[in-house]
Amino acid sequence: MPQDLLSIIVPVYNEEQLIGTSLPKIFELKIAKEVIIVNDGSTDQTGIILQDLQQKFNFQLISETKNKGKGFAVRQALKQISGNYFIIYDADDEYQLSDVVSLFEEIQKINLSMNAPKSNPQPVVLYGSRWLHKPALSAHYLVNKFLTALTNLLFSSHLTDMETCLKLIPSTALKDLKLKGRRFEIEPEITAQLLKANYLIKELPIQYTRRNYQQGKKIKARDGLLAIYTLIKERLI
Repeated sequence: MPQDLLSIIVPVYNEEQLIGTSLPKIFELKIAKEVIIVNDGSTDQTGIILQDLQQKFNFQLISETKNKGKGFAVRQALKQISGNYFIIYDADDEYQLSDVVSLFEEIQKINLSMNAPKSNPQPVVLYGSRWLHKPALSAHYLVNKFLTALTNLLFSSHLTDMETCLKLIPSTALKDLKLKGRRFEIEPEITAQLLKANYLIKELPIQYTRRNYQQGKKIKARDGLLAIYTLIKERLI
């Protein structure tokens, strides 16, 4: 049986302080993978650092001349993937790469069991949930809890973390995803379209260390409003 390949998509924007240490850890993962990094119009030294890293590691680099948003960067990368599965991984070290490995190994086990007689043919997607462990109460958590509750109400799902970055998705699902989001609304857009296409989203607990705005966090209050709009729009179309 051919070995499964995971396409890891890494959108990057003005992360000169982090990528020199965060990105090399991706290339060291002991799984079959391809890495596609999108420099989303960075104005600091990110582009130069990525070019230097490309001399040491094997990855595909897509460079945008202007900042167009995480969603746009992800959509550009999705045009280039060749893996059986894909996952988005932010370069800011909020998530742990060991969880990417765990999700990849688990989805392969699930698909092996689905090939057995009398198995459930419903296609499966794996989400890494930040909130299956006891979460620390914060405004960030409460906003995510509200958006997830809205998702569950609109699409009759039972998720705990709709907004998680770690969504491990079979590449065959791209036929059902008509993504248009340019910013962070790509996350609710993906979830809504998967649920509408009758994918079963299973969640596994993951580790998460949130950074603040002083450390370079880029999501804004308007992105929460855009997420609400996106969910309602997806329910109506």
